[in-house]
Amino acid sequence: MNQLVAALRAHGIAEVDGSALRRAEYSADASNYRVVPQAVVFPRDADEVAGVVAVAREHGVAVTARGGGTSVAGNAVGPGIVMDLSAHLNHIEMVDPDARIAVVEPGVVLGSLQRAAAPHGLRFGPDPSTWSRCTVGGMIGNNACGSRALAFGRTADNVLEVDVLDGAGRRFAAGRDLDAVPGLSALVNGNLDVIRTELGRFGRQISGYSLEHLLPEHGHDLAKALVGTEGTCGIVLKATVRLVETPPSPVLVVLGYPDMASAADAVPALLTHRPLAMEGLDLRIVETVRRGRGPSTVPGLPAGDGWLLVEVGTPDQAAVLASDAGTAAVRVLPDGPEARAIWRIREDGAGLAGRTLDGAQAWPGLEDAAVPPEHLGAYLRDLDALLTEHGLAGSPYGHFGDGCVHVRVDLPLQTGGAALRSLMTDAARLIGGYGGSLSGEHGDGRARGELLPYLYSDRMIGVFERFKALFDPDDRLNPEVVVRPAPLDRDLRRPAARPLPAADGFAFTHDGGDVTNALHRCVGVGKCRADLTASGGFMCPSFVAVGDETTSTRGRARVLQELANGSLVARDWRAPEVHEALDLCLSCKACGTDCPAGVDMATYKSEVLHRAYAGRRRPWTHYTLGRLPRWAVPASRFARPLNALLAVRPIERLALRLGGMDPRRSIPRFAPMTFHRWFKRRVSVPARRVGSLPTGAGSTYHRPRVLLWVDTFTDLLSPSIGVAAVELLESAGYEVLTPPPGVCCGLTWITTGQLTAAKHRLTGLVDALSPYADEGVPIVGLEPSCTAVLRSDLVELLPHDPRANVVAAGTVTLAELLTGDDAWERPDLGGLDVVVQPHCHHHAVMGYGPDEALLRELGANLTVLAGCCGLAGNFGMERGHYDVSVAVAETALLPALRAAPPGAVLLADGLSCRTQAGHLAGVRGLHLAELLVRGAVTSGARRAST
Repeated sequence: MNQLVAALRAHGIAEVDGSALRRAEYSADASNYRVVPQAVVFPRDADEVAGVVAVAREHGVAVTARGGGTSVAGNAVGPGIVMDLSAHLNHIEMVDPDARIAVVEPGVVLGSLQRAAAPHGLRFGPDPSTWSRCTVGGMIGNNACGSRALAFGRTADNVLEVDVLDGAGRRFAAGRDLDAVPGLSALVNGNLDVIRTELGRFGRQISGYSLEHLLPEHGHDLAKALVGTEGTCGIVLKATVRLVETPPSPVLVVLGYPDMASAADAVPALLTHRPLAMEGLDLRIVETVRRGRGPSTVPGLPAGDGWLLVEVGTPDQAAVLASDAGTAAVRVLPDGPEARAIWRIREDGAGLAGRTLDGAQAWPGLEDAAVPPEHLGAYLRDLDALLTEHGLAGSPYGHFGDGCVHVRVDLPLQTGGAALRSLMTDAARLIGGYGGSLSGEHGDGRARGELLPYLYSDRMIGVFERFKALFDPDDRLNPEVVVRPAPLDRDLRRPAARPLPAADGFAFTHDGGDVTNALHRCVGVGKCRADLTASGGFMCPSFVAVGDETTSTRGRARVLQELANGSLVARDWRAPEVHEALDLCLSCKACGTDCPAGVDMATYKSEVLHRAYAGRRRPWTHYTLGRLPRWAVPASRFARPLNALLAVRPIERLALRLGGMDPRRSIPRFAPMTFHRWFKRRVSVPARRVGSLPTGAGSTYHRPRVLLWVDTFTDLLSPSIGVAAVELLESAGYEVLTPPPGVCCGLTWITTGQLTAAKHRLTGLVDALSPYADEGVPIVGLEPSCTAVLRSDLVELLPHDPRANVVAAGTVTLAELLTGDDAWERPDLGGLDVVVQPHCHHHAVMGYGPDEALLRELGANLTVLAGCCGLAGNFGMERGHYDVSVAVAETALLPALRAAPPGAVLLADGLSCRTQAGHLAGVRGLHLAELLVRGAVTSGARRAST
């Protein structure tokens, strides 16, 4: 390995990495397979790609080209050199709207190409669900299709020319010319009969090589024939692709049927209406969304247990199609939020289908089969019977208009690959019997290459082998894929992972206590690598800022999976690769919601820190920031002299350095009057008891009661928020109760992995709050991160305390409480421009929907940011994180503040978000309670003047 790395560097290739960390990150794609490379290379230009291939030939090692790494077939991993073409070869060289073409490098993300073409009313036709992170080179490798390939064709149908480097080191432009490769014309002419009869039978026949494009009646199109060769014949350096017109106002028709097979039966008749897309969804995957994200995330679907999502160009076309659908369960939706929410379910299918309804992990393999659409209903019934016969379950969905079905199956891979082999062999017979294709768009890879003899004759298999040999005579390009394939049950990732040690049990529940299972929730769909400016969401802020696999949720998960494997990364909670991978994780928790597979890296990071430092000296910031509430309470008693000292900048910088923080930061100031001291002085009459609960004096006894839980941060640093909340709630007719001071959720202990202490804090919190929750008194949280602890971490860390569930269920945000209160006299925020920075934990755990709906109802003009502020609790304060913290802020928060109109208000409920805005932009943010009180005062003044 070291010799190979040295040879690559000696060849002038700058970015070569042979570290265990990097090799762990690139050992897997989105498939079941784990193949550890010897080196990972990030070529800067085409000459460096040629250099990599030359070194590989000299040293006799394999080369695998990789884009976004979202392949589910195992064709983006390899044993020698893995080249990440997405890092630098990602330029759009030209968009010609007149010729309707674009010239792109292979690492261009599809979403970037779509944005570049959109101003001209154009787009690249195929649109895989991974459009926000898959690369054009990867699409060419796999002949990707997507939902709208029904109207616009596969990738092969939209590629005009490719600049390719083959395994022999030859670079040439592949177009409509067989003479570019010696021997190719003779191979085609000698096998015209078998190519014509076995290939190109229907649109989604992707398995094998698509040599039908080389036939004379198809123009000897070598460019199209190289599409779908999975990097086994050549490496794409540049591509000229066709662009198509974007439908101006598509309409979505949602059709309900008794089951998925019945929906499939309707497909042939509906295809006569020439829809743009026709997708199938099953009740199982919809129910997964409801359970995981809440019922509100699933728009109203027509009656049924199986649905077709049919997109057409006009309302008139929608009406005609609906009348021919064979069902009365119909919804017609114009392009808008509801339609996009339904499409999001479909786009997230790969991750959502990664768990069955009973919570079992489901795996790809039988992921991508396609049959001619006229056989789809029969195939789905046979598929259900096949899964039942094998004692397995899955959630089918897919491109029904093309006859392509995706399904992940709950194979017991932790015990080995026998069940996978048995299922795939029987499935190959079934699919071959329908004249189908094992791959409908993702390629064969390691998952299905071995099964091609069930689809093709021995002679056709031989033609495939000879075709590859013309381009790659030494078998250096992605070997053991398609041609002479590896056994489908070799190199499986999950069987090689073992349970991680924890003699005293894990602190979090982690999928029933098995943290190895939890880590393998990450199946590699790569949404954490998405361009969030195009796709929305909060995950993963460090990747958005840095753009390196190490900073993605997927990259971290891969390193943690290697921890469970133990052969590349030591099975030691203190392994340096693990801590390097986790260092730039902001613990924002967005992956717990935005990741379709529900990978909660913040929880895994806390667990790792808990295990790594158990009984050992911790990093200094674990004591300063991680135990902040413990020392902040006594320090707040000396607020005025402390604040005066910290006002002297050299003293503040020294304090920051001593505390392990970045001296470019500022320390938040303590409030001279804490909330609890204010509230105690405000209540001058001794407390009484109403029922079993204490309440403030002057109670009217008949007003609804709320428990305002004022966390440590609000109490000591931002008491004005608590004061505003009391004023707001009382004006809404509530009697406000508060628990005693010091009721802490342990947030800072949780984020720094001090979980034993966190559990102790949470037990005290449950002791204090559960009597109120038992009596149905809502517990109102103000700091989003602390409220999120009560809603999620509490039940994870105290799973055996039934009171924890009662407290979690009884905890609400301010907006959730007020939205359901019809008696509350709402303030008028009409005309007020508000830039909203939702806290990451608010987004991830509670959801920001109620807050946004309330603000829009009140008339505010909202700019709601999608992305982390970059401070994220203690992350941005710690030494070594400042630059990344600022870079994260530059992705959404800071540009929005610079672009905000005069007089705009920053709404930021989280202390971190307000602190970041104050430090980096000099903008003071308001909490929702403060904004609503201000609005109420303004509304009152307006009424008085009227």
